Amino acid sequence: MPITPNQFKRGSKLEESGEPYSVVEYLHIKCGRGGANVRTKLKNLINGKVIERTYSSDEKIKTPDFEERNMQYLYKDGDNYVFMDNDSFEQINLTDDEIGDSSLFMPESLEVYVQLFNQKPIGVTLPNFVELEITQTDPGVKGDTVSSSSKPATTITGATVNVPLFINEGDVIKIDTRESTYVERVRSAR
Repeated sequence: MPITPNQFKRGSKLEESGEPYSVVEYLHIKCGRGGANVRTKLKNLINGKVIERTYSSDEKIKTPDFEERNMQYLYKDGDNYVFMDNDSFEQINLTDDEIGDSSLFMPESLEVYVQLFNQKPIGVTLPNFVELEITQTDPGVKGDTVSSSSKPATTITGATVNVPLFINEGDVIKIDTRESTYVERVRSAR
């Protein structure tokens, strides 16, 4: 079903040149006596590139055959990541290229949304926060419970995150997957 630029909102999906895009920003512009235009920034949902495009306000734009399906990440098999649909128990594979940096925050059994374009998997949407165990970091310093200093720490999935000095190996921390940043310590190793 086509939409018009007047219906845009952040996150709206549309199809441009046969590929799915998501609206990142939009701005309605009224040009004197003429019709209005909508200037947009669109993010390609396949390769992540951002383009700028201007539409006239009465233009009809195709919506993509796009779906996000709730699935569970099972395991990595070579270069493929295996996911299972929580409803039908169907399994699908995504490659390293399709997953990208999301793999750094995907422990086994994590619930994610797999993005499908024309019924073909193209990527994943992670939950906003994940809890991961620290496998490697410098030892914590006694008394450094409140400090603005930080140190790098490696998680069980291989992600490197800057954490406060009091975090130790074995601690479980909450990470914001949108920013790749430390939020809080969930559980201490001791």
